[in-house]
Amino acid sequence: MTIAPDITVKPDGALRRPLVIAVLVIAAMTVLRIIYASAIELRTDEAYYWTWSKEGALSFLDHPPGIAWLIRFGTAIFGDTVLGVRFGGIVAMLVTQLLLADIVRRLTHDVRAIMVAVLMPEAALYYGLLMAKVAPDVAMIPFAMAMMWSLVRLAQGGDGRWWLAAGLFAGLSLLSKFTAIMFAPAVAAFLLVPDWRTRWLRSPHPYLAVLIAVAVFSPVLIWNAQHDWASFRFQGVRATANYGISLRTIGDYIGLQFGLVGFVMLPVVLSALVMTAWRGYRAREPVAILLSTAVLVPFVYFFFKSLTLRVGDTWPMFMWPVGFAAAAVNLAVLPKEGWSARSSIFWVNAALVSGIAFVVIVFLYYVAAPWNLLGKMDPIGAEAGYDQVAARAQAALDETGATWIATTDYRTYAMMRWLFRGKVPVVEINERGRFQDFRDPGIDRIRGHAGLYVGRQPDDHSPLWELIPAMREQLGQVERRWRGVLIDTYTLDKLTGWTPELSPPKDSPLFQWRVLALRVTPPPLSAAADPLRGPTVSAAAARRMAAAW
Repeated sequence: MTIAPDITVKPDGALRRPLVIAVLVIAAMTVLRIIYASAIELRTDEAYYWTWSKEGALSFLDHPPGIAWLIRFGTAIFGDTVLGVRFGGIVAMLVTQLLLADIVRRLTHDVRAIMVAVLMPEAALYYGLLMAKVAPDVAMIPFAMAMMWSLVRLAQGGDGRWWLAAGLFAGLSLLSKFTAIMFAPAVAAFLLVPDWRTRWLRSPHPYLAVLIAVAVFSPVLIWNAQHDWASFRFQGVRATANYGISLRTIGDYIGLQFGLVGFVMLPVVLSALVMTAWRGYRAREPVAILLSTAVLVPFVYFFFKSLTLRVGDTWPMFMWPVGFAAAAVNLAVLPKEGWSARSSIFWVNAALVSGIAFVVIVFLYYVAAPWNLLGKMDPIGAEAGYDQVAARAQAALDETGATWIATTDYRTYAMMRWLFRGKVPVVEINERGRFQDFRDPGIDRIRGHAGLYVGRQPDDHSPLWELIPAMREQLGQVERRWRGVLIDTYTLDKLTGWTPELSPPKDSPLFQWRVLALRVTPPPLSAAADPLRGPTVSAAAARRMAAAW
């Protein structure tokens, strides 16, 4: 698809103006993201991924290691600061926009379409602000876009070596998050539906691309082979969970897409994707097939998952940048097909203006406003205020002489590690399967010393404690608040006479992670009365703990 004017020649002032506007908007929004990244305290998952960046493991239970490497890149520049942790996401956004710009440039040669493509992410809360919140999806997005860019180059030039580049970027995408596999149907349709399928099926390049992707992904495969395929089992439980049809989870999914992509932007992009799919499959046009299928298949999959399961807010994040490319290309193609350009431009402009305004309003609410309008439901406020817990914990450490901190959930563990920055060993005493191949937190500072338990109520009364012979002395409570609203209350206990087991047996309730506890009833343990091994536990106690989880 080639649409005039051709910007390979020097554009005149009228054509240069949209590019100048786009650059200025992107610069301003990048500054906004940097301020946001520096001003807002880490959320619990961000702190959890930061703990990964301090480890040398090949992979991790929850996700592949890409996010840990991205955080390590940022903290190597800015140190262990909130900006350091989030800096990789800011860079990922700019790389994504550059790839979007080149994809649309190659497909349309239309300056205004390029401007639309790079401004659409700025007008979607998912990206305009939340790319500054690091998550595995943020690490994956630029690699996924690079894979799409490689396949566009392949379609335009016919050089089979672009398959190899696509394989490399596909492997890097999988090395960031497993959901990258959801692009496989789009790549398969790109290969098999157009008339060129015979040529490429006989060529070695697509098969070499698969081998390259597997080779790049091999650290995750090696780690899982060494750890009973833990990541795949963990994600398999989440992917196959079924709790019955719920209108609430459907509404959550659709509402999140409107809120995070844009109330005007979402219909604009979806309608463009449907038109692109119709155009691509009718004419067997490879790029149109690729772009539309890459978004519509995951979108429909998540919709059906939302019938029975709450879809996480970041799960669909990886697919929408491809949708932005399709929407920008569609905008350039429509006039050539006899559609009214005025109507299309109106709705795109409305999506951009309203979306950017919404992103700025949300930014001001979190950075400058003093109010809490959503109470405990606020996604940022619900994970804020851990500094209050850490300050009270530090006072308790000073009062009791305790030398280490114990927790019973990964969020509190991550925040205590982040806020204490290695000054005090922090151990999550259960769910030890999350911490396979983590380095020793300092067992010499733990064994024989009193510890401090910091636990969110009611976790402090979990049946878990039936497995632990520690003497507990209650020291008090501390509230976690955000803008005057009580979020959670935490119990602080002094622990004596016990040393936590860092590597319990895999059939131990102290090893299992909660999502698997939904399916696994732990068998009775047979442990000696050794403080490093833990007590003997009855099957009934194990069942009670699994039920409580």
